[in-house]
Amino acid sequence: MDTKLKNYARKLRKNSTDAEYKLWQSIRARQLLNYKFRRQSVIGKYIVDFICLSAKLIIELDGGQHAEQVDYDLKRTQYLESQGYHVIRFWNNEVLQQHDEVLEKIRLILVVDKSA
Repeated sequence: MDTKLKNYARKLRKNSTDAEYKLWQSIRARQLLNYKFRRQSVIGKYIVDFICLSAKLIIELDGGQHAEQVDYDLKRTQYLESQGYHVIRFWNNEVLQQHDEVLEKIRLILVVDKSA
């Protein structure tokens, strides 16, 4: 694994956005259907916000900068999906203002994946 990426991921974990912190408080320590999530993990040449390895689920939180980097995000998502992951995205304001709805969407995906 790229040491530079690993160190950058560690730095990101220490400097979470408000949305990342809020979501992490709800999914850490197997609080969501007993699934284990990690945050700021390296997958290939990318760092993902949250990942559940057992469900092959990646959760990405997007701030305003993502409106200008649509092509990059698309390429990144395609790569992650080619590795067998299901990628879901939420805007930061969704996590902050509609937190319960975001958690419910994640729960539904986990339940559907579990039954498949």
